[in-house]
Amino acid sequence: MIAVGCDHGGFALKGVILDYLKEKNLEYKDFGTYTAESADYPVYAEKVAEAVLSGEAERGILICGTGIGVSIAANRYKGIRCALCGDVFSAKATRAHNDSNVLALGGRVTGPGLALEILEAWLNTEFSNEERHQRRIYMMS
Repeated sequence: MIAVGCDHGGFALKGVILDYLKEKNLEYKDFGTYTAESADYPVYAEKVAEAVLSGEAERGILICGTGIGVSIAANRYKGIRCALCGDVFSAKATRAHNDSNVLALGGRVTGPGLALEILEAWLNTEFSNEERHQRRIYMMS
């Protein structure tokens, strides 16, 4: 299951992402926000991070205006490796090298087409399990 959350700045892009997940028959849970009214991104970052850490979700997706706020907020939680991605190469690299478990996107800086390409790359790239990458992840634990 994929946990999804956003603030008001990511609300429109979240709709596009939820449609994509439905189309691909991927199980998800929408943790809000549910309107475009002003909302505090740390609230939704916490909900998604806790879902991933508890095992309720395998991975998470967070969206705010730039992706910066939600990525900072999510990375406060030990065990969360949230990566803000604005391109496909970074999405693949963060899965293969960092085993990222949360993807952050910027709803005001990344268009829907590119966001879906990033998401697809992130979802379909596995962690390499190479010793050097495992060692580096361990160093951050």
